[in-house]
Amino acid sequence: MKQKIIFFLFSILFFLKGNAQCAMCRAVLESEEGQATAEGINNGIVYLMAIPYILVAGIGYFIYRKYYSKSK
Repeated sequence: MKQKIIFFLFSILFFLKGNAQCAMCRAVLESEEGQATAEGINNGIVYLMAIPYILVAGIGYFIYRKYYSKSK
């Protein structure tokens, strides 16, 4: 069980470092001189992508916990 939890935590931390820009956004933002705007857009996209996954994982955990607590 601990291995599953550790794998889950590492997988969450791993995808937060990924690049999430679409091709159009990347082309426009790379043409700028400073990359601060591109980094901000990228972080915003990753943030918006991560929240639904965290919510679904939390709901799944509570369903899992309720199911196994009643069966015992």
